[in-house]
Amino acid sequence: MFVWSDPFKNEKAILNEMSKNPNITAEELSLLLKINIRNTKKNMEKLKQKGLLKRIGPDKGGYWKVLK
Repeated sequence: MFVWSDPFKNEKAILNEMSKNPNITAEELSLLLKINIRNTKKNMEKLKQKGLLKRIGPDKGGYWKVLK
């Protein structure tokens, strides 16, 4: 029997981790969630386009804000 997986599972996991730690990096997320860095960054970009995630400040010294 085939079971459909949640297509938004990684996006939900990223939002969850970023709400716990706004200073987390894409590399740290990739290791924590066990998904490759390219897919992590793609998912982060999708979340920004959907208006669910925003970067506050510069790449170094800034943080992530979850907007749900």
